[in-house]
Amino acid sequence: MHRRIALRRKLQILRSLTKSKSVKKNSIITDAFIYIYKLKLQVEAIKKEYQHLINHIQEVKVENMGKGYLMVRVRCKKGEQVLASVVEVFEELNMNVVEASISCDHFFGMEAIIKPHHIIDATILNRALLMLVQMHTRNSTSYI
Repeated sequence: MHRRIALRRKLQILRSLTKSKSVKKNSIITDAFIYIYKLKLQVEAIKKEYQHLINHIQEVKVENMGKGYLMVRVRCKKGEQVLASVVEVFEELNMNVVEASISCDHFFGMEAIIKPHHIIDATILNRALLMLVQMHTRNSTSYI
């Protein structure tokens, strides 16, 4: 008796979770199977879209902060040489990194405050970093 009541209660929960209109046990279970399969397909589609976004993200932003400081934001597909390449650009343009925050979870991300030794237009640095990111994105493979 208790088993039957517990089974009925579980079927009611399953019916409400899957928004099934069925009353019969077999139909409720079939509806639940179809519901779970549709969720699986949605998860796969989201994963594909996420992978596409990660592989194609490119953002470079350089802002003037005043008093000679620049805020640099770089986001792109992650790879082995991105950080080293960005630092090389800073060195070539004779800039000191005052503070930096770097993330490499799902993509390469960096925010840095830099102080150039000489006055430099933010658009020049922006162009140099954007070219670097575009070159890196074309030549790298995903490490995700």
